[in-house]
Amino acid sequence: MSRIDRYIVSLFGNPQSGWIELPHRHMSRIEFLKAITEAKAPSLKITLYPGETTPYFLKMLTSKFGGSYEELYSYYLSISPFREGFLIPETYTINSQRDIRRFLYKIVQYSKKVHRNRMKEFGIERVEELKRYLIIASIIEKESGSKEEMRLISSVIYNRLDRGMKLQMDGTLNYGLYSHQKITADRIRNDNSYYNTYKIRGLPKEAICNPSREAFEAAIEPADTNYLYFVKVKGENRHIFSETYSKHLREIERLR
Repeated sequence: MSRIDRYIVSLFGNPQSGWIELPHRHMSRIEFLKAITEAKAPSLKITLYPGETTPYFLKMLTSKFGGSYEELYSYYLSISPFREGFLIPETYTINSQRDIRRFLYKIVQYSKKVHRNRMKEFGIERVEELKRYLIIASIIEKESGSKEEMRLISSVIYNRLDRGMKLQMDGTLNYGLYSHQKITADRIRNDNSYYNTYKIRGLPKEAICNPSREAFEAAIEPADTNYLYFVKVKGENRHIFSETYSKHLREIERLR
């Protein structure tokens, strides 16, 4: 660069490290000198969708940016208060030149802030209470067909818990890296984890996924119903709810 070039750059600012957006094929000398003072580091948008599991999300991060999934998951467990259900579903911006651990640390810190605010908002005093709501909310997220159904699904969960019934919900088996797998009779029969609500009584020890705010609110304020059963309507994002097992069986037969 000549002295004149250096002087022109100084009028615009300082040279920056990063990418230059080219508005067209050719740039004048002055356009280029101005552009290098406005260069930006490349960034990408990464979305954690409601209902997605943390292991699946971390697997996606390592597939995009490299690194060891096992090491990243171990790091997550060292900085997060809960194994699952703690991250806030949202679209995040990640600098592709940034260390992926720092990015994950930033998400966890943001999630901690959101949960502190929620505890104040809903009068939740203990961390154990927050975790229980997150577990219930995660099941609601996996089982509901729409936001409108969430409070109804929540009522079924509470009603079954109050009666000492097993939850027997397929969605609880979509934990971890099983997030998108179809639940089969063999899977129900062979899965001996604490997520399998066909075998365990009560709630799983950990959340199933990262739930939305709507699911969290539904966990705190379930609908006032006597529903104990529901069945999905094929091809539609909704369920039919029943108060008795006999009516539930009739609905299943009718839908067939």
